[in-house]
Amino acid sequence: MATPKRDLSLLFPASDAIPPDFASRPVEQEEFLVDGALRAWDGPSQEVFSAVCVRRDGRLEQARLGRYPLLDAAAATEALEAACAAYDHGKGEWPTMSVERRIRHVQDFTFRMKQHRREVVNLLMWEIGKPLPDSEKEFDRTVAYIEDTIDALKDLDRISSRFVIEQGILGQIRRAPLGVVLCMGPYNYPLNETFTTLIPALLMGNTVIFKPPRLGVLLHRPLLEAFRDAFPSGVVNTVYGEGPKVIGPLMTSGRIDVLAFIGSSRVADILKKQHPKPHRLRSVLGLEAKNAGIVLPCADVDLAVKECVLGSLSYNGQRCTALKMLFVHESVRNVFLERFVAAVNDLKVGMPWDKGAVITPLPDLGEVERMRALVADAVAHGAAVVNDGGQAAGTLFAPAVVYPASPVMRLYREEQFGPVVPVATFDDVAEPVRYIRESEYGQQVSIFGSDPDRIGRMIDPLVNQVCRVNLNSQCQRGPDTFPFTGRKASAEGTLSVSDALRVFAIRTLVAAKMTDLNKEIVEQIVRERKSTFLSTDFLL
Repeated sequence: MATPKRDLSLLFPASDAIPPDFASRPVEQEEFLVDGALRAWDGPSQEVFSAVCVRRDGRLEQARLGRYPLLDAAAATEALEAACAAYDHGKGEWPTMSVERRIRHVQDFTFRMKQHRREVVNLLMWEIGKPLPDSEKEFDRTVAYIEDTIDALKDLDRISSRFVIEQGILGQIRRAPLGVVLCMGPYNYPLNETFTTLIPALLMGNTVIFKPPRLGVLLHRPLLEAFRDAFPSGVVNTVYGEGPKVIGPLMTSGRIDVLAFIGSSRVADILKKQHPKPHRLRSVLGLEAKNAGIVLPCADVDLAVKECVLGSLSYNGQRCTALKMLFVHESVRNVFLERFVAAVNDLKVGMPWDKGAVITPLPDLGEVERMRALVADAVAHGAAVVNDGGQAAGTLFAPAVVYPASPVMRLYREEQFGPVVPVATFDDVAEPVRYIRESEYGQQVSIFGSDPDRIGRMIDPLVNQVCRVNLNSQCQRGPDTFPFTGRKASAEGTLSVSDALRVFAIRTLVAAKMTDLNKEIVEQIVRERKSTFLSTDFLL
């Protein structure tokens, strides 16, 4: 194992040395949003401690960021009642509102949201340790996603604005909401990935209850007034607290129509099983992945190294789309490892606001211990940390390149979701292809090479195992107009700007035989705007 060459504890700031522009200010949240009002909570609260440690009197302490309500089942039920009342079996103001008016409400929210950019970005850094550029990108990308989703909805509505006549039957086919949606996002993208389900669900006319992830709660606090002021009462509601206490009652009520959850398959299975009528529950799930990178003998090694470093260690490797297992052909093993290790060693480790920092604090001490355990297991089974990494201090964990990875190690198949990169070698490309085929997950794969014949032969079996094959580039979600989903235990449902709108709605139509009476009825409804559904309005 490489000898540690740095004292990571010295990278944490002293309490009086934090740059003023990035200083944290406690967020003492004592309310939750329900039925259009910020309801005061006088029950227990959860203390929130930062991913960032500070040095005090020679010791490292996680900075305290504030607190948020630990709601109970009664409070969660209030949020459910409000969402159900606002939907009112499809008769409520929001589900029957015209698409144009719903868009205006979401645009109003977006305008209000932009005013809190600095607060949210700062909390992203402090709560989950996300580097400043990535935190800014997450906020800006979320705003862009909202705007792109609005544009996609306009396109969808324009197509639906015409009538169809088939076999003597007149019909108009549109998309209608599904009901009450429970949105639960992940800690690694607590803003963006929560909003990639919440916003399309709202635009399609559903009412929403959303629960922020355990790590990444306070950054939503600056947006509560924006939700309250931009939407009718009960359309957006929040719950906080322990899942069994606040989510269990929601699911067992049977009144949740859509579960939008991004997290682990284990938790997703628990939630789905709690619903008394699972056949009525639509699920939109983003789950685990163990995306592989395959470096062929014909690969441009410098390009492969660059993309594999970005793919495996951007934001500490805490991305579902991260490259979590590298397979390198024996013929390029030595040169790849030499350059890959050098590139990983050059990554800057520091605080989220430090310029150029790539490796930043993990969200809590438990994640650090998990990384240590994965590395220790690999070493116990014959691997070594072949770079200057693997050491830890406080919430920092220096990235570890583990070689050679083998099937007996946890790292070989278990999603690490952190700054540990297992590398294995192969002689026959059938080996990594078999690994992907036998994996429990099926999100993406990256192939690095230059031989069209070899790559072409790999593509055909791989597209039947994963949902995206990346050529000479890291795995990734974007652009947001591309489908984002997975096979096996990696996902259920498809998310992208246009797909998300469809997944939170159902095709519904009004049909009538082409009799004189029916034509007169339809013409009068459309001409006098007696229905928001049956309409030929064209959105600009």
